[in-house]
Amino acid sequence: MIIERQEDVTEAVLTAMRGAENARLRTVMAAFVRHLHAFAREVRLTEPEFEYAIDVLNRIGQATNDSHNEGVLFSDALGLSTLVCLLNNGRSGATETAAALLGPFWRANAPLTENGGSIVRSPTPGPPLFVDCRICDAHGLPLAGVRVDVWQASPAGMYENQDETQADMNLRGVFETDAEGRFAFRSVKPAGYPVPTHGPTGEMLAAQKRHPYRPAHLHVLAFKTGFKTLITQVFVDDDEHLESDVVFGVTRALIGDFRKGEGPAPAADVAGEWFSLAYTFVMEPGEAVLPQPPIK
Repeated sequence: MIIERQEDVTEAVLTAMRGAENARLRTVMAAFVRHLHAFAREVRLTEPEFEYAIDVLNRIGQATNDSHNEGVLFSDALGLSTLVCLLNNGRSGATETAAALLGPFWRANAPLTENGGSIVRSPTPGPPLFVDCRICDAHGLPLAGVRVDVWQASPAGMYENQDETQADMNLRGVFETDAEGRFAFRSVKPAGYPVPTHGPTGEMLAAQKRHPYRPAHLHVLAFKTGFKTLITQVFVDDDEHLESDVVFGVTRALIGDFRKGEGPAPAADVAGEWFSLAYTFVMEPGEAVLPQPPIK
């Protein structure tokens, strides 16, 4: 098609793409082009703005490396990661546990840890936390043999891959549920933290006068053949940023009950303040697929 006017561009692109053999690819790309072109027309995108957008896209890629995924972070800060997650989870059964975004800090191959073991692998500040969780199906029946990844940031505000003072795989572990669907571990009570702001995501947040903080949380990824992989988070219930999470990840079902301990702690070496968390996760039937780790 010879382009006579700007209105011709969209149809020319859509026509050019119709030869794709993959039906899903045709559907997705046609919608993408229609909405992208409509966006440019709605805001009357200027050439300097277009050039800046391409520069941001390039710098997102340049800022991504083995220990940091700027693309995931940018998507998170736009709410797209949470939207895609909620579009694809929960409505077909297991609404008791809402899924949550994976985030940019999951690593594969965390150490297999015995039930009740500690994921604190180097000196880490913060009060001890004793976690006792259960995983069941949508009918409340316990699920044994679920592989469960857990990970969290240090209360100092960084995941161990961001912080050379922490041991490798600190505050990460893999567990397997027992016959009652339970897994338990010891950690430290998580604290809220700012997302990395050294790249395009930080520039966007500053321009929009948004704070960069996530409320304190634990990450959980549960995997078992015959069930849809559950990727979720449990948030500390008294965190000041629950209603303003920079990545829009807090849903009502994911606010946990982090209780201050009364009396002796479950471990003899704890003399001061400690906390406990009990939580039940629900998995729904489906395909068990692990996501691509955003970092190594």
